[in-house]
Amino acid sequence: MSKLNLDSILTKRLDKDFLIQLFQEQTEVHSRAIEVSLTKQEPQSWRASWILSHCTCENDTRIQPFISDLIKILRDRKDGHQREILKILSQMELNEEQEGKLFDICMTLWEDLSKAPAVRYVAFKFVHKTCTKYPDLKGELTFICQNQYLETLSPGIQKSVQKIIKNVKR
Repeated sequence: MSKLNLDSILTKRLDKDFLIQLFQEQTEVHSRAIEVSLTKQEPQSWRASWILSHCTCENDTRIQPFISDLIKILRDRKDGHQREILKILSQMELNEEQEGKLFDICMTLWEDLSKAPAVRYVAFKFVHKTCTKYPDLKGELTFICQNQYLETLSPGIQKSVQKIIKNVKR
């Protein structure tokens, strides 16, 4: 599939299931979608990341070579794009350096009250996962669970975060 055709597909409102099937079945489409997701070409980059987040499996070998690149671009993308990249990265096994960089970014995203609640929630889930893996970081989790960080979240996301917090305190 040519670059033009993929760009065209990513700008049209096509059925999500159709796109997922296309990305899964055609290696070249999937590879090109990863390349597009790393660009700032909107709306194609966000849409490529969105579809990739729906068709990426745990430790997907097609994504693994791009983990560091995805982490590197994460800070300067728009909220929706950040959320989709985080969803992709949350399914990958990261090395310690990648994990540390992503943890720092996620802490920053969570603490930024101007960020969309969905981005903050996905960032929080990664922070929680990391704190669970490294119990020495549990203090970080307690600090970022203060009410000031929860107030700007939607009621549904607040409830989900509070449920995670409740399980941590046990």
